[in-house]
Amino acid sequence: MGDPKRPLQPGEPAPAFELPAANLEGTISLASLRGRPFLIGFFRGLHCPFCRRQVVQLASLQPALSAAGVETVAVINTPLERARLYFRHRPTPVMLLSDPDCLTHRAFGVPRLEFLPEGSGEQPEWPHRASMADFAAARVNPTGELPEPMNPMAANPVLNAKDGFEMDEADHAIFANHATQLAGHFLIDAGGVIRWVQIEALDGPNGLASFPTPAQIIAAAGSLGR
Repeated sequence: MGDPKRPLQPGEPAPAFELPAANLEGTISLASLRGRPFLIGFFRGLHCPFCRRQVVQLASLQPALSAAGVETVAVINTPLERARLYFRHRPTPVMLLSDPDCLTHRAFGVPRLEFLPEGSGEQPEWPHRASMADFAAARVNPTGELPEPMNPMAANPVLNAKDGFEMDEADHAIFANHATQLAGHFLIDAGGVIRWVQIEALDGPNGLASFPTPAQIIAAAGSLGR
């Protein structure tokens, strides 16, 4: 398992994993992917509109990545049946895996933010520990869809309403347990070694909901041949 305080870095081996696929039959594992490079993104659940948008972006990049010999994988923190229902109506060419407990997020060391109790003497250590005040002060609008930059938690219902997305019981349960899970992207080579990493909001809360651009992902994939 990865160190929960440190995302895995380029040059380190990817940890073994095996997860059920939401838009394929059976399970997908590191062993089944070995022999070809792949980009794997770890996201919050479907309750997160920013993560849904990033899966759509990965889908738009899938043809270019496939042409470069790179598989595209997305791990979402949503129970399997809920994910299958959602993507039955919004199909994606991305290989979509379900991890409702964030076990692979942790194995790769993708941080999960925890809030310090009010009045705590502990020092914040972003992105692992933060004061509620620091988080509440964050303002984001990464896609330009919001009327103005907003706190990420306040932005979620605005974008969900825009999308016509209604959270069900499974979404509410995941949100209650994993709302502060961060996202991360890892490019893995054919031998199972990490070659590129991008972690959401490493520099502070105003980076929440910002993910790598298409140009950054394509450049990273292109570097595999060098």
